Amino acid sequence: MTAKVLYAEDNEDNVYLLTRRLTRKGFNILVATDGQEAIELACAEQPDLILMDLDLPVVDGWEATRRLKAMAQTQTIPVIALTSHAMTGDREKALAAGCDDYDTKPIDFERLLAKMTVLLPGCKPDER
Repeated sequence: MTAKVLYAEDNEDNVYLLTRRLTRKGFNILVATDGQEAIELACAEQPDLILMDLDLPVVDGWEATRRLKAMAQTQTIPVIALTSHAMTGDREKALAAGCDDYDTKPIDFERLLAKMTVLLPGCKPDER
């Protein structure tokens, strides 16, 4: 199964690097550069998983996640929070906002891939 992943991130370098690596692993990647666009794309495209930067323009990732989890058509889509905020309590705040998991930047690709695999049953990334 090829999983469709929505990556909500406003930093072009991060988008470039992670999108390339995930594409090589066989994922179909959609990109949103702000929280409002992430909400709209999630509703329209119904991704299998969302990687949500928490520090986004227009609507931040915290609020975008709360809105997605409040809507019937998107509430079951797993969300992994990605953030450079690694302060005590941030993981708990992300989970309270509706995120299913949490990871910090800079991204440890293998750790993120393992978290994605747990949330995407039946999807095994390519061994490239």
